[in-house]
Amino acid sequence: MSISTSNRRTQALSLLERLEPSAPERVAQNLDEFHEDATEILLGFAFTDVVAREGISLHTREMLTVAMLAAMGTAPGQLEFHMRAALNTGVTREEIVEIVLQVAVYAGIPASMNAITAAKSAFTSV
Repeated sequence: MSISTSNRRTQALSLLERLEPSAPERVAQNLDEFHEDATEILLGFAFTDVVAREGISLHTREMLTVAMLAAMGTAPGQLEFHMRAALNTGVTREEIVEIVLQVAVYAGIPASMNAITAAKSAFTSV
């Protein structure tokens, strides 16, 4: 791992810690067990290259992420994580409820129902 790669990994894990303080160690361990470069490649791209960009606040990015994951309907673990992260960045429960209701209009009732399950879990764990 190069110095720049190590720095990229550190930056990604630092941002992940802002989203959920207990997540970096757990996520990095899981990815490192898969492959030594997985944390740098996956989290480096997602968090260092994209999410950390200026132009949209972290609060807004988390709202967008919740909406997109809910609409996809295929990543329940990630959706619940990002709902908790959204709450940790100042998104309110009421805003998450409104996002889930909006998902029903554009992605369908089943996607919204799945998002409700994730939201209820996220609300009880934060």
